[in-house]
Amino acid sequence: MRFLRMIWVFLRLNVLNEVAYRGNFFTQFFRSLLSLGTGLLGLTVIFAHTGSLNGWRPAEVLALLGVYLLMGGIINLVIQPAMQQLMRDVQQGTLDHMLLKPRDAQLLVSIRQMSLWKVGDIMIGVSVIVVALSQLSTAVGWEQLFAFVFMLVIGSCILYSFWLLLATCSFWLVRVENILVIFQDMYQAGRWPVSIYPSWLRWILTFLVPVTVATTFPVQALIGQLTWPTFVGTVAFAVGLVCLSRWFWLCGLRHYTGASA
Repeated sequence: MRFLRMIWVFLRLNVLNEVAYRGNFFTQFFRSLLSLGTGLLGLTVIFAHTGSLNGWRPAEVLALLGVYLLMGGIINLVIQPAMQQLMRDVQQGTLDHMLLKPRDAQLLVSIRQMSLWKVGDIMIGVSVIVVALSQLSTAVGWEQLFAFVFMLVIGSCILYSFWLLLATCSFWLVRVENILVIFQDMYQAGRWPVSIYPSWLRWILTFLVPVTVATTFPVQALIGQLTWPTFVGTVAFAVGLVCLSRWFWLCGLRHYTGASA
């Protein structure tokens, strides 16, 4: 209940901050529609010349586009704003305000900053997934839907942990923002099935920069193509990455020198 109350408090504060600049909503919504239009245009061009993309049918790639937009919305809604604010606080020595509060500092820095207009990306992503489901030639059962939602949660945990690892580097490095720009560029690869890339790039996009784990794997669970070894391995990878990011965060705190030091 305390956790939910904290989320509610930070949510209210961010709502008050966002409604002060309501014009941002129309700007963000236009960008979301532009991203959707670009993705749909790419699919139209590709499937105008072929019936499948390395075994992926149009409806399945459309579902992948929806997951790509959905996960991108989650990143831009809370993960990226929170991690960027964390890096600014470390550089300016103002992280003390979070460390002195009687709550876990990692939890506080992870939920305090939100970009609420990015909810539009999530809604668009969900809408695209629903349309894709209606176009699939095979029926999707409850087990596949459960596996799909579960893999979305696992993918979100992996992306959060990865971002936390990068943001924690700011305790030692100065310009970590440049690394985040590289991730944002590589995330663009998540809109296409991982199987179309060469093996070395698949490895990078799965383990080094875990993009496809959060995009391709949930869609594979939805259409029944995710194998049990991959499922178990992804869960183990998520648990390991969460533990690693937590350990790395605690190491970073021991090297932090704030404004009050």
